[in-house]
Amino acid sequence: MDIFKIIDEFQKFDGDAVGRLEHATRRHFMNRVSSKLAAVAVPTVFASVVNKAYAQSAAAVDVLNYALTLEYLEDEFYKAGNAAANLIPAADKAIFTQIGKHETQHVAFLVKALGAKAIAKPTFDLFYGGAFGDVLTNYATFVTVSSALEDTGVRAYKGQAGALIADPQILEYALQVHSVEARHAAVVRRLAATVTGNAAMKGWITGKAGAVAAIYAGEDNMTQGGVDLTGLASKSPAAITEAFDEPLSKEAVLAIAGPFFKK
Repeated sequence: MDIFKIIDEFQKFDGDAVGRLEHATRRHFMNRVSSKLAAVAVPTVFASVVNKAYAQSAAAVDVLNYALTLEYLEDEFYKAGNAAANLIPAADKAIFTQIGKHETQHVAFLVKALGAKAIAKPTFDLFYGGAFGDVLTNYATFVTVSSALEDTGVRAYKGQAGALIADPQILEYALQVHSVEARHAAVVRRLAATVTGNAAMKGWITGKAGAVAAIYAGEDNMTQGGVDLTGLASKSPAAITEAFDEPLSKEAVLAIAGPFFKK
C-alpha cells in the first residue's frame, strides 16, 4: 500500500538509494516479469529487486515495518471477512476473495524485503473499539469499512508520488502496485453505494462526499500544482475535484488506522 513512502524515506537518509536500484531498468525488470503477469504480482517480484539493490539500514527497516503493519491490517481484515459465515453475498464473494489475495501478496512483498527484520503481525481489533461492532456480521458495515481502508491507502500513495518523478523506472513499477489498490477502492465504493443506498458514492470521488469525513478531508481542493482551477470555464467544480486525489499524510493515516490496533 505504501511503496511510495518506502522509497521516499530511503532517499531522505541516503540520497543515493535510488542509484542503487539502477540495475532495475525497464529491460531488466521486464525480462523477469512476463508481459502476461498480472499487475498484482509486481509487489512480490519488486521485493526481490529491493533486496538485491538496497542494503537495509535501521531507518529503512523502520519504514518497511510501518508499511508492513498497515498491510497486515488489510490482510487480516479481508481474511476475517472472507471467512465469516453468511457475511458476503455469493454475488460479491469473488471480488473480496481476489482483493484478499492481493493484500496477502502485499504482505509477502514487505516480509521478503525485510527478511528476519520483519515485525511480527500485530493483534488487531477489527471492531475499531466497538465502533464497528457488527463488521463481521453486517455486510453494509463490512463494505463501508473496506471502502474506508482502500480510499485511505490510495491517498497515502498520492502523497509520495512526487518523490519518484526523477526515477521513472521505479515510479512505473510503484504505480503498477498503486493501480491495483485504486481498483480495489473503485469497486468497493460502487458496492458500498448499492449496499448502503448512498447515492453520493461512486467509483470516483466528487468533492469529499460519500464516506468518513477524516478520509476525504481536502478532497474538495480546487488548487492543483499551485494553480487555482476554480474559474476554469470548461469544467465544473465537481469535475475538477473528481480529477484529482489529495495526499494523506503519515500522521493522518495513523490517526485513522490507530483504533484497529490493540494496545
